[in-house]
Amino acid sequence: MAYRAALGPPSPAGCCSSVQRDTAALTAQQNRESRPRRRWTRVQMAAVVTEDNVYREAELQAAPPADGAEGLQPAGPDGNIQGQVEEFLGPHPDYDEEEEERKYYRRKRLGVVKNVLGASFGGMIVYSVYMGLLQMQLILHYDETYREVKYGSLGLTDIDNKMLMGINVTPIVGLLYTPVLIRFLGTKWMMFLASGIYALFVSTNYWERYYTLVPSAVAIGVAIVPLWASLGNYITRMAQQYYEYVNYKEEHVQEQKRVPKGACHRYVIIFQSVFYIIFHLSFVFAEFPMILFLNDFLSEYKHTLYNVKQCGADGRTIIEGFNKTVLQHLPRSTFLIAVESVLMGAAFISMIIFLAVCGAAYRPTEEIDLRSIGWGNIFQMPFKHLRDYRLRMLCPFFIYSGFEVLFAIQGLILSYGVCALGMEKLWLLVMVYGLSSSVCSSLSMALLQQRLPRQVVLLGGAAVHLVLLVVLMCWSSSPRRPDQLPQLLVLVALWGLGTALNKTGLSSLLGMFYEDKERLDFVYTIYHWWQAIAIFIVYLWSALPMRAKLAILLVTLLVSGLCYWQMERRLAKKIPYRLPRIPRPRHKVKGYRYLEEENSDESDTDKSDVEGEEDEGRHSEEEQERDAGSRGSDSPGRDRGAARGWRRRRDNAAYEQAGEQEDYVQAM
Repeated sequence: MAYRAALGPPSPAGCCSSVQRDTAALTAQQNRESRPRRRWTRVQMAAVVTEDNVYREAELQAAPPADGAEGLQPAGPDGNIQGQVEEFLGPHPDYDEEEEERKYYRRKRLGVVKNVLGASFGGMIVYSVYMGLLQMQLILHYDETYREVKYGSLGLTDIDNKMLMGINVTPIVGLLYTPVLIRFLGTKWMMFLASGIYALFVSTNYWERYYTLVPSAVAIGVAIVPLWASLGNYITRMAQQYYEYVNYKEEHVQEQKRVPKGACHRYVIIFQSVFYIIFHLSFVFAEFPMILFLNDFLSEYKHTLYNVKQCGADGRTIIEGFNKTVLQHLPRSTFLIAVESVLMGAAFISMIIFLAVCGAAYRPTEEIDLRSIGWGNIFQMPFKHLRDYRLRMLCPFFIYSGFEVLFAIQGLILSYGVCALGMEKLWLLVMVYGLSSSVCSSLSMALLQQRLPRQVVLLGGAAVHLVLLVVLMCWSSSPRRPDQLPQLLVLVALWGLGTALNKTGLSSLLGMFYEDKERLDFVYTIYHWWQAIAIFIVYLWSALPMRAKLAILLVTLLVSGLCYWQMERRLAKKIPYRLPRIPRPRHKVKGYRYLEEENSDESDTDKSDVEGEEDEGRHSEEEQERDAGSRGSDSPGRDRGAARGWRRRRDNAAYEQAGEQEDYVQAM
């Protein structure tokens, strides 16, 4: 206390100076901390000022000029921003929407033509390779010297018999699996897979053994009916698409409604004729291995026909007494490998054509619709189509169509032609037959374009074959008579005329009958399955006398013509026919395309009143089920499943019945 008293009280000046120092330090620290915040505030203020200027410029542009004076426009390159944006986003002044639409559908039509030509050339190349290789293989294996020298005791004769059995017998079960294969693979991929099977048959000839030739022949027998069903469906589908692309401005095309009756007939006839014009050239190209390679090794007719006594209708087999050695000298293995390699390359070209040139026959959503129908319904569809009396009455013509092609090769060309001219003229007879069939396939297109009745083509071909069968039963060629070449060429050319009219007439007729069907592969499956049955019958009758074969052909042709005339008579009387509908697709794929159980490709205008009432009833029942499920977990789930199954069966039955009633009305 004495010390503090001695020092005295603190002066007020010292106290103020310390407080001022503390205050100054605190102020400096606050200034340092507030500098960045002041800079950010300046940036924000600059942005606000700029935005305010932009708004003022916009108000200046939008404000009407006073006293009729022109509005002030801001200077600079960005003066009229709104006009520049509209000019950039708006249509080009030279853009013509109708012209662009016309060019688009013209490209679509050219794509359809490309698809038809691709399928035609692909099928022609496949069968050129197949028939050329099979002919060369059978001729080489027939020669005894070739079998003994090349293969010894391998038993090529037995292998060839079983190979032909696999090719001719296997297709009789094609009706059971063809719809399932097409349902699983689709039309385009079925053609590609079948061409790959034919290429497999070519590759097995590099190593000719039982375990290579016979399985590949069975595979070809399996692929015959699916390939031809896919080709027929593909060509007819392209005709339907071409009609849509030509008449794209029509209301029924834009709304995807049913086309008018007879609208697609013209394009079906043209496309089917073009297909067979190109395809029948396969008989011509199949003889190239014979002309360029094998013909130099064949013996003359004096040697091969030395023991032949009878030909044609007088013969008991194809060529009775034909010599077992037909080769002058054996070809080298390197030559055979070279020829087979060329044929293998051609088979690969056909596969590439089917894959790269041919477009899809259906949209992906349509393929999904088919796959969602179910295996059982797909399996039943060919049998359901047989309810239609038009298809049933064409079945005899389907059988005769298979008879006449094989008879042209085995009967007319071999028993009548080769028996008189020798093996060295085989290529000429086959090429004349192919050229005649190709050229005459255009006659159906020319005749039907002149508004002639459709019966002219099919009955005209039947009449030509009828006259030829009567002539062949009364006349037979003589062995070793090369001077009969002109008569034989005329007979072969006329038979090719009948073949062309038969094939184009049947395919076009099916396309015209079922032009409004969504899927025609079921119809063409029936057609080519009956052809497969005919091929099997021809394989069985190989030991019959020639007159018996001619008699069977003649009876089949007469029955076919009678049934076809009766069918046309019923149609003239407007007798209704049953045409089954494809069941309603039920999509189970969640998240890809379909989220409901209805067809999303179907427009509201396509639904009938009956279907609308059924949809309303279904939605009300589903709401009741949801309410029952929300009331507790004791709701009987098994009863709900039974109710859903009952409703599904009822919907399918009502759908099919509505389709049949609609088709009955259309037929009337």
